[in-house]
Amino acid sequence: MNIVYNVMVFLHIVGAAMIVGIWIGQMKKPTVHPRQFDGAALQLLTGVAMMGLIPALDMDANYAKLGIKLVIALVVAVLAFIGSRKFKKGEPVSIGLAHSVGGLALLNVAIATLWR
Repeated sequence: MNIVYNVMVFLHIVGAAMIVGIWIGQMKKPTVHPRQFDGAALQLLTGVAMMGLIPALDMDANYAKLGIKLVIALVVAVLAFIGSRKFKKGEPVSIGLAHSVGGLALLNVAIATLWR
């Protein structure tokens, strides 16, 4: 079970890298790329899977922290979905939307690493 949990953590970090990496790479001309939505979906799936594995592994969990991270991840996924749809249609993506996706994903990483 620990191996499954560790694979989920790895994929969760990959999802965060997809969101934040593209955001930083597009900083001169901010937009929301469809791969950012893929990263947000990956983060949601792996995050929920890890939350389900916590009781099975008898791990201690801060459920307040996990709840806040889940809400932020849902907001990131919705914003990334909206932005990626605009991107695919060739419509301009607002700078605020692009920075919201990347900034909130970065906030989620900060909460994950700094809140004990």
